[in-house]
Formats: sequence, structure tokens, C-alpha cells
Amino acid sequence: MKKWTRWEDWVAIAAGAAAMLSTMFVPPMGASVALMLVLGALLVISGLVNLAAPGLVAMEYVQAALGILLIVSPWIGGYAEAMTFGAAWMSWICGAVALVAAVLAIRPSMQAHHDAITH
Repeated sequence: MKKWTRWEDWVAIAAGAAAMLSTMFVPPMGASVALMLVLGALLVISGLVNLAAPGLVAMEYVQAALGILLIVSPWIGGYAEAMTFGAAWMSWICGAVALVAAVLAIRPSMQAHHDAITH
């Protein structure tokens, strides 16, 4: 598998960037800004690592875990309010996109890892 070509990792990077950039547009609540910036940045970094080294299976699980953390962060950070869901919806959507992309990337990453070892 060629470096810098996996669409799943580009999607995870876009989800992380969207989470980070959305903090400028949605009203801040609770710890939304901090959690979305940190988890978004970690998603971008993990996506770049996956693009640079496509055979690292563990990084796919890291991306999945970051997606899950982004999904649950509105409840952890206290910004899942009943009337204003802007930051919460961005966390849920970006986290779900990152999680789905990571799950879809696990098998190709395992194959790339297997091919790298056997050749």
C-alpha cells in the first residue's frame, strides 16, 4: 500500500480538522473548546501517522478510540445541553465519521502490515 493515498486516513484528518475549526463557529459550552481542540488535533496527528506508515495497525485502533472519545466528550465535558447542541452535534458527527473511517481502515492496514512482513 502506497503512503499518503488511503482515503480513510484523509477522512479522519478532515473530521479532526472540522472538530478543531468548529470551535470558532459554535458557541462554547463547558469544556467543549478544550476537548474538541485536543481530540481534533490528536485525530489529525494520528491520521498523518497512518498516511506516512500505512501498515501500523495499532494506529487504526488509536483513531477509533479518539473517535469514541469525541463521541462521548459532550457528556464528559458538560456541553450536551438540552437546547444548544452546536458543539455537541459537531463532536458527535466528527467522532462518528472518524470511528467509521478507522473501522473501515483496520483490514487494509492489517493486509499492508502482513505484506510488509512477508516480503
